[in-house]
Amino acid sequence: MNGIFYNNTITTLPGWAEPLHLSQPIGYAYETATHFVHLYGKDHGLNVISVGLTVIEQKNGTLVDWVQRIFGAQNIQPLSLPIGDTVESLWRPSLYYSNDIEVALNIDPYEQRSAEQALRVLVEKLDDILLYVEPSQSGLASYGHKSRELLILACTEVENLWTSIFQKAGIPPSNNRMFTTQDYVKLLPKAGLNEFEITFKNYNGLRAFQPYANWNAQQPTQSLSWYHAYNKTKHDRNASFNEATLENVMDAISGVIAMFCAKFGPFSLIHDNNALSSLMNQHFHINLKDSDHSTYYVPKITLPANTRNDLFLYDCYREGHNEQWNVQPLVL
Repeated sequence: MNGIFYNNTITTLPGWAEPLHLSQPIGYAYETATHFVHLYGKDHGLNVISVGLTVIEQKNGTLVDWVQRIFGAQNIQPLSLPIGDTVESLWRPSLYYSNDIEVALNIDPYEQRSAEQALRVLVEKLDDILLYVEPSQSGLASYGHKSRELLILACTEVENLWTSIFQKAGIPPSNNRMFTTQDYVKLLPKAGLNEFEITFKNYNGLRAFQPYANWNAQQPTQSLSWYHAYNKTKHDRNASFNEATLENVMDAISGVIAMFCAKFGPFSLIHDNNALSSLMNQHFHINLKDSDHSTYYVPKITLPANTRNDLFLYDCYREGHNEQWNVQPLVL
């Protein structure tokens, strides 16, 4: 069973004064055997789907008629995945709670802790460079041994994250020898990597970084400019030392952050009470830009037999109505 998503344009909930359609402009809906189900969602930041704002009503007519009448649904489109399904190792909204994310993505917590430690080292090293070089137009073009070292370290961490997803899914290299960008680029549409936008909070006027925005299968290495720079300066420092720029380093670390979020979810980087979370909140803002809502994971709920028939809003997660996620293997 697949659901639909749409733009909310009205709020008609009984006794509800707040215009929810303004703060939660995206709707996701499906039907159970007895009820229609709608979940509110945001269209900014990390596009959280608000399971605490679940609306249900006994079925009468069609689902499309219901969402148009109750929520003023416009631009109605189908969801790609069945309700309640996730894909192993690939985070998408609405996964929010840590326990949910761990189960829905089949995460190894020790692997996540290791990835967090690696990311912390990268951010601390970048923080040290930024004490001496300002990321102005001229500063971004600067290069040196420290920036080359950090570019190589960041890109090898990206490779590690890419490879770990393929290995966990049991997907072999296409050349039967070793993974290359011809393999890695296949993750782009599945993980929504091009959607991740990383902003460095402390520098006014500095561009936002979308490290995977231009990645494509036609030129899987060259289209990833910072990764191409890493390859060049790694193999021939004399000829390509100037590729190890601060800008490429910041793109590469943004690439690590995006890959971490795609594999483990972003919320441990924001909400956990630890040194890495403190660093991330000090330096970065993580955003989804032009995100594909059709790929989002929508929780499947089971309603008890005595569920009310009228239109009402409640928290399906708190009430324990959410079914366990149905984890699907990654297929590329």
